[in-house]
Amino acid sequence: MSQTTATLENELTFTRFDQMSERYPDKTAVIYLGQHFSFSKLRDLSERFSGALVDLGVKKGDRVMIYIPNCVQWVVAFLGIQKIGAVIVPVAPIYTSHELDYMIKDSGAETIICQDTNFCYAKEVFADSGLKRIIVTNLVDLLSAWKRYLGVLFDKIPTGKVERVEGVFEFKKLLNRPPLKSQVDLDPWKDLAYILYTGGTTGFPKGVPGNHIGMVSYVNDITDDVAADHLKEGEDVYIAVNPLFHIMPLGLFIALGLNKGNATALMPVPQIDAILETIQRKRVRWFLGVPTLYRMILENDRLEKYDLSSLRYCYCGGDVLPIEVFNRWRERFGIPIYQVYGSTEAGHVTYSRINEDPKPTTLGLPLKSRECIVVDPETLAPVTVGEIGELLVTSPYTVKEYWNKPEETKQSYVEIDGKIYYRMSDYVRQDDDGEIIYVERSADIIKHKAFRISASEVEATLQDHPTVIGACVVGVPDEKVGERVKAIVVLKEDARGVGGSELLQWCRDRLAPYKVPGYIEFRDMLPRSKVGKLLRREIRDEERRRVSKDKVSFQP
Repeated sequence: MSQTTATLENELTFTRFDQMSERYPDKTAVIYLGQHFSFSKLRDLSERFSGALVDLGVKKGDRVMIYIPNCVQWVVAFLGIQKIGAVIVPVAPIYTSHELDYMIKDSGAETIICQDTNFCYAKEVFADSGLKRIIVTNLVDLLSAWKRYLGVLFDKIPTGKVERVEGVFEFKKLLNRPPLKSQVDLDPWKDLAYILYTGGTTGFPKGVPGNHIGMVSYVNDITDDVAADHLKEGEDVYIAVNPLFHIMPLGLFIALGLNKGNATALMPVPQIDAILETIQRKRVRWFLGVPTLYRMILENDRLEKYDLSSLRYCYCGGDVLPIEVFNRWRERFGIPIYQVYGSTEAGHVTYSRINEDPKPTTLGLPLKSRECIVVDPETLAPVTVGEIGELLVTSPYTVKEYWNKPEETKQSYVEIDGKIYYRMSDYVRQDDDGEIIYVERSADIIKHKAFRISASEVEATLQDHPTVIGACVVGVPDEKVGERVKAIVVLKEDARGVGGSELLQWCRDRLAPYKVPGYIEFRDMLPRSKVGKLLRREIRDEERRRVSKDKVSFQP
């Protein structure tokens, strides 16, 4: 057994957090809407929530869905669920009841934690989905009384109607129960920590199971190797802007904040002025953003009013960082933007190293716990250094299958020389220094505002409409959001009076807002191969050529 494996052998996702709560009990762990929660307070709240879940009948291995935005309750729930050996299923709080119903049934979740503003969706699927209990909270439930009073007084708190019926519980009241009495026995290798959902190639989201050791492996790589001595234990401040239901921001929150005794400023929504004000007030040094967020900051009219001199380590993930944004940021603040890259299936994979000036076109170097190879996508044979191929990733710590999706598992995981690799569906090349250089992604994946959207999922939703016989969804390049979602649709011959507005509303009723096409084009037919496979790449390339042509024609 290697030294790294031996070090990880008994670590769980909350092991180092517990150590930090004992080492720095009075230091701030989370700053949320101006209120500070210490490490000891956060641990007490999470263990009270653990005890409440046990009282409600939640057991080790049970799945608990977290359906709320960034807030301190999210963190309390995350830690509390883990400590009883249950499995978190974090999902976007903007999902519709249609999406929610599928993921509840697929994961087998019997408990959901929701906000009062999206309680209506949870209630809508309660009876039919297999749910046994709904735990409801409001964004300000754990804030002090005077903050809640001011919020109500100035009408700043969004609220929703909640029906107090059997099976519905209040998050805040559950925290009055006694804390968890005894630690649950967990195996870091065998016991699951989470199931995260990502786009599916068959029209349904795929559940990605992750064990405790898999998450701990890359979190420790970040803490001990990437950040290393640059991270000041017990003194540093990180700002968490991106939603914690994504694996990238969740991993960094644990690595830079919870696991190192540091404060994390938790932002419920990515409001630019609030972000800049928080960086200035709390002297934030560590920051993770997506390209769109960096661009929005640079273009903010009030940027000059804020003192952002505390920022030292800025990371970008979720999409390709334009060189123009990279250069503007360095010119404006005198510091670089480092890269982070990964996926729900593989976890965090590559990082720019802080000790070296980052190259704007690369994704960085693989983490110690991740092995990367670049192969020919058809033969899976390794390509020579500098040659373009598909990126494959493996790790001895990760679960290498989808949840209840054997066919999708066969498509995405391959065995090479006795190791199971995940196919990232991204085309890259590796330079002489070992850094990964991004080239392009699979035609099936669309990146919109750092969200990964499965083209197949949107196509399947459109094709469920009774008048649609064919649909092709592609990403159209856009400097501000990465790619816009466009749908090309073929209607039945006898379809009458069906237009883009009706189909867009059909999508809005069934998909999260970021997945809904920006516009729809109607055609008589779609390009297909000899065996009938949709040639999505041809449509995507056609759209890219059209965008390039439009740019050239508008140049002075």
